[in-house]
Parts: sequence; C-alpha cells; structure tokens
Amino acid sequence: MAVTSTRASSKPLIEKRSIDYIPEAERHGRLLSQFTLWMGANLQITAIVTGALAVVLGGDVFWSLIGLLIGQVLGGGVMALHAAQGPKLGLPQMISSRVQFGVYGAAIPIVLVCLMYLGFTATGTVLSGQALGQLFSVSDSAGILIFASVIVLVTVLGYRVIHFIGRVASIIGVIAFVYLFARLISQTDVGALLQIRHFSWSSFLLAVSLAASWQIAFGPYVADYSRYLPSKTSSVKTFFAAGAGSVIGAQVAMILGVFAAASANGQFAGHEVAYIVGLGGTGATAALLYFSIAFGKVTISTLNSYGSFMCIATIISGFRGHLNVTRLQRLVFVLVIVGAATLIALLGQHSFLGAFKSFILFLLAFFTPWSAINLVDYYCITRERYDVPALADPNGRYGRWNTLGISVYVFGVLVQLPFIATKFYTGPLVGAMGGVDISWIIGLVVPAALYYVLAKKWHSAVPDQLILPLEQDAVDAQPSRAGRIQAV
Repeated sequence: MAVTSTRASSKPLIEKRSIDYIPEAERHGRLLSQFTLWMGANLQITAIVTGALAVVLGGDVFWSLIGLLIGQVLGGGVMALHAAQGPKLGLPQMISSRVQFGVYGAAIPIVLVCLMYLGFTATGTVLSGQALGQLFSVSDSAGILIFASVIVLVTVLGYRVIHFIGRVASIIGVIAFVYLFARLISQTDVGALLQIRHFSWSSFLLAVSLAASWQIAFGPYVADYSRYLPSKTSSVKTFFAAGAGSVIGAQVAMILGVFAAASANGQFAGHEVAYIVGLGGTGATAALLYFSIAFGKVTISTLNSYGSFMCIATIISGFRGHLNVTRLQRLVFVLVIVGAATLIALLGQHSFLGAFKSFILFLLAFFTPWSAINLVDYYCITRERYDVPALADPNGRYGRWNTLGISVYVFGVLVQLPFIATKFYTGPLVGAMGGVDISWIIGLVVPAALYYVLAKKWHSAVPDQLILPLEQDAVDAQPSRAGRIQAV
C-alpha cells in the first residue's frame, strides 16, 4: 500500500521530468495506455488521406488494402521494437542514440528528426485548422491558431495528459469511424469496388511503402511514451501493445481513405476534410465530425511537438553534459516549436504545403538508417546492456563521436538516394522501379546488415549488464558510491 501511495503522489498533473532517467518510484501506467495512445494517434484525418493516396495515385481498392496491411505490419514491427526499449531504459528514445553515435554525434540524426516532426506538426495543423474553421464558422487561419493553442497547453502538461488525451481520442475515433464506415457502406457498393482487381507491382509497392513509412516515422519518439512503465514490464507485451494500437488504428483509417477516394469520382483530393465530413451528413452531425477530426489531430500533433521538445533538449544536454529543464524553460521550448510549426502552416496552407510535405517525406530517408542502427545495436550487439549514466558523459564509455555509427549512418543515407521518389527529389533508379519509392527498404536493410557486421568486430566494450543510475534510496543507503554515478 505504501508503494502504491508513493507512486500515486509522484504523478503530478504537470510533468516534472524531461529527458532525464525515470526512477522506479515514479514509474506508473499500464500496457493498455500504450494501445489506446497509439490507436488514438492513428485514427485521424492524415492517416485517412495517406491511405487514399494509394488509390488516388493509381491503385485499385483490393490490392491497395492488402499492400497497406503488409506495410503496416512491417513498419509497425520496427516502431514497436523501439517502443519496447522505453521501460527497460527509462529514457526518451533519441538519448539512447548516443550509444551508437557518441554523446555529441547523436545530434546529427536528432536535428533532422526535429525538422521532420516540425513539418508533420505544420501539415496536421492545416487540416485541423480547416476542421475548426468549419466548426466555429471562422477562417482557416483562425482555426489554425486555435488548434496551436491547444497543442501548446497539452504539450506543456506532458506525459500523463498526453496519455489521457490518447484514451479519449481512441473512444471518439472509434465512434466516428464506425459511423463513417456505416454511412460509406450505405452510399457505396463496396463489393463492386473490391471486385476490381488489376494488380500492378508499382501500385502495390506504393501502398506498402505508404503504410510502412507512416509507421516507421514514429520510431524516433515512441519510447518517450513507454519510458514511465515499470522496468519489469514485459518487452514482448510492450511491443504488441504499442504495435497493435498503431497498426490497427492506422489500417482502419487508411481503409476508410481507400474507399472514400475510390468512390469520390475525383472529388477527394484537395477537399479531404470536407469530403470525409460530407459522408456523415450535415448540421449537428457534421459539427460533431469536424470536432472529432480536430480532436483526433490533437494526439498526434502533441506527440510531434513533445517529441521535438525532447529532441532539442537532448541536443543541448549532449553538449552541456546535463540539462535540468524547468517548467518555464519547457514552456519556452514548446512555444518556439509550436510557433514555428504554426507559422509554416499559416504561410503554406494555400500554396507550398504540398511541396513541403514532399520535403518532409524526403527527410524520412535520414532516419530510417538511424532506426536500423539503433535496433541492431540494442537487440543484437549490446543486447540491452547499456551504461545509462555514461550517456551524459562525453569522456565516458561512448565518447563524443562514434566514427563507426556515424559512417554507417551516412552510408545508409547515401545508398537510399537513387531510390527516393518525391516532388522535392527523385532518384535516378526510381523509373526502373515503376516510380515507386522503396528507399525505406534500402535504408533499413543495408545499414542494419552493415552495422551488424562491423559492430561485431569493432564495437566498443559492452557492459556485462544494464547499468542504471542509482535510485535515491540506494544513494541514501550507500553514500560512498553516489559520487560514481552521474544522472542522465
């Protein structure tokens, strides 16, 4: 009972931790919260639009659905492997990159991750602004500002509130999607759409890539939301809780997108929010659907903003050795991040947003190699045996710059360039692949294999077991050892 009371009292509404290690006494939560968080993050309008692209860009309904499911499972597996690291390490995801890249070197992929999530927040804010504009009968710009204010509030409050929003978003999302599916089925001959089966490798691989890239994009921050779980939480159960929530949520949303685009007769692209709401009706029903769309975006946009905050704090702490983020500093960080995303959304809502989305997708090529290196190192080389205190010490076990990790990472980025297909950049081998972007496959497989071979031979000394910072009760009991442990 005493332990329960202690943990309950250590869960303030406003999160007091940032990138530091989460002591066992402050660990809380259940695996169900991982499932609901990631389901809520995926039952939203951007996932609908992503699924619709499989049809808009030439695929048929039947093979698009299968391709999307395969992509969800493959990408979701990568995402969930990152999630399983959270309870064991008690750290945000990107801090663990210091093992593979060095305390300073980890800033290289982190900067690019920050840019990508800034773009994702901006594009999501535009769609949410449209929904709120319709809901409150104001301009889209006013809707964008309203949405940005909500994101700032939730991000500042932090971990507990984010998980609560995720649970609510899951419930609202399920209700909204069940209703929309029922309306869609009543208005569309779904059976006839499924009977049209014209298999094309290019269209099929496009569907796989859309879903896989969607899931892999969560990798750099998924452990941020599992790090408060008790350290004894099963890695396998964490894997399935986070992975299943994300895969199921995204697949449901993308299925709706596929059928909506297939039955829209060209009216979907450019009018995504209005078309989806139009499936449900008008008046009060439409207002509720606009609300559900905006609320659904709150979860994922907050995850992006929170992840960006963690990344920036990680970069600064790497060069300063340690960083205690006060609540005021946290507010300033979040205001800067969300402010920048809001400015991009306001400027790009009518013009360059499409090109900007392509730029963000281009940035995906810069962290799939990071994901491959991190997972291979954690599960195959070090086998979960990290020296957590050393992650804050540039002169410690992991050093300032890890030449091996950085070199494999750079090679992993370069080897993808011929296979990237975006409006921002298209590689020379894309034509031979039927116009399909398979860079994410290259970016995962090649760096993973190369890092495994090289790290087996030249990896720095691995601890015999996982080394964690001493908890306060251990420090009080053994003061002579306290000076040896540096908190992350």
